Amino acid sequence: MPATHPPDFEHAIHTTNIWLKAVAQALGSEDRHLAHRVLRAWLHTFRDRLTVDVAAHVAAQLPELLRGVYYDGWNPSAVPIKYDRDGYVNRFAQEAKIAPEDVPRTAAAVTSVVREHFSPGALESAVEQLPHGIRDVLLQPAA
Repeated sequence: MPATHPPDFEHAIHTTNIWLKAVAQALGSEDRHLAHRVLRAWLHTFRDRLTVDVAAHVAAQLPELLRGVYYDGWNPSAVPIKYDRDGYVNRFAQEAKIAPEDVPRTAAAVTSVVREHFSPGALESAVEQLPHGIRDVLLQPAA
């Protein structure tokens, strides 16, 4: 007998799968595990560079299951963590398990997906809180 989930849970899973499929496609892949790793790395490196208030506003834009990923391991008393472009790239690469030279293309691809799913202007408002070097990585045209 197949397991059934409450409708709200099914919706949360469905919405998360939509995001993961979009990230995988933006990366030119069908690998949902890769999509999950890079989306998680994007969310964590973005979140940790924001103030608590801005991070909470970003979380409000996320689907329920991804909000859990976003908050996983978060220490609001230790943010924002100060790192520059190189620190961002190295942390993203380590968490996503990708090469540092792949971070700009990968981060830009994820940013494009996030922008599509957020309310208009919500992502841009949060990105304004970041140093220019990190903004440049996130907002470069996805290749």
